[in-house]
Amino acid sequence: MSDTRKKKADMTEAELDARHADKMRKKKEARKKILATKTQEKGLVIVHTGKGKGKSTAAFGIVFRSLGHGHKVGVVQFVKGAWETGERDVLMKFEDQVTFKTMGEGFTWETQDRQRDITAARAAWEEAKKMIADPSYNLILLDELNIVLRYDYLPLEEIIEVLNNKPEMTHVIITGRNAKDELIEIADLVTEMTQIKHPFRDGVKAQVGIEF
Repeated sequence: MSDTRKKKADMTEAELDARHADKMRKKKEARKKILATKTQEKGLVIVHTGKGKGKSTAAFGIVFRSLGHGHKVGVVQFVKGAWETGERDVLMKFEDQVTFKTMGEGFTWETQDRQRDITAARAAWEEAKKMIADPSYNLILLDELNIVLRYDYLPLEEIIEVLNNKPEMTHVIITGRNAKDELIEIADLVTEMTQIKHPFRDGVKAQVGIEF
């Protein structure tokens, strides 16, 4: 046992409590100094990517948080339009705050028609551009846009240009696997979901209330 661990083991509960309180006080002071330097506010470009489950789930969590503050939110689903999802049913109850566009027809292996997928992606992007250009929206979710970009259904340069020229305080969240490097480069916040275990590998199908 190290000297530090031995010393800690010999301390009374009261001494441990006092030591903990002092440590937390110093941590709070350090944190306060750091927070004092963070004064900027701006609309963020947020990217959720990676092979793990939870990209859209986390994004919708931010959507619901924004709604709780009375914000106006736009959602464009590029792929999952053919699915009946719980989040869509809930958000439809907030029609005064939410614009929800389900523009996809399912995953690419379901349609098996590249030109049809490109047409659907373009229609969804046109709706997304209208929302992004409208400063009354606080938050816009472009769900599974990364999938569309992965298959080159839309020109990446156009998406980057629109994001770079969005209203200053508009937040945009983009989800989907295989985010393009150029998109990651301009984003303010990027989270990669890592898959450790997934029930699908053990024969468990997608379930209501968990996957959709």
